Amino acid sequence: MKVTELARSAGVTAETVRHYTRQGLLTPQRDPDNGYQLYDQRDLGRLRFIQRARTLGFSLKEIAEILDQADQGDSPCPLVRDLLAARLPRIHAQIRELQALAERMEHALEDWSQMPDGAPDGHSICRLIEHTSDGAHDCQAAPGRSV
Repeated sequence: MKVTELARSAGVTAETVRHYTRQGLLTPQRDPDNGYQLYDQRDLGRLRFIQRARTLGFSLKEIAEILDQADQGDSPCPLVRDLLAARLPRIHAQIRELQALAERMEHALEDWSQMPDGAPDGHSICRLIEHTSDGAHDCQAAPGRSV
């Protein structure tokens, strides 16, 4: 199969196939006559595996590690479990942070519903933001960002 045929079979773009090939996740053969990259059913299976792994949040680097272990005949399942077990608490923390952000946004919209718009005057940039409560419960910094 050529790039476009593999992409169509897996429901991805040809650029996705090319990207995964550049990353070493897919290893096509070269057609000796024209130099085209030729993929087989094994590549289609790997591509579908990559797609499933991506839906579980695995990075391409992690997927490469998983594929490498499998290619060496070792079970990557313990690695897969460990990666997800380590990531899950961070995902739950991000969800909590996003829920808190959504609540701050909802409160801000509610507070701003009766406020008039104002033009910058050298002392004020945007009255809506400037009149937002900056109490500790209202303005918590996102990870990696300062308040």
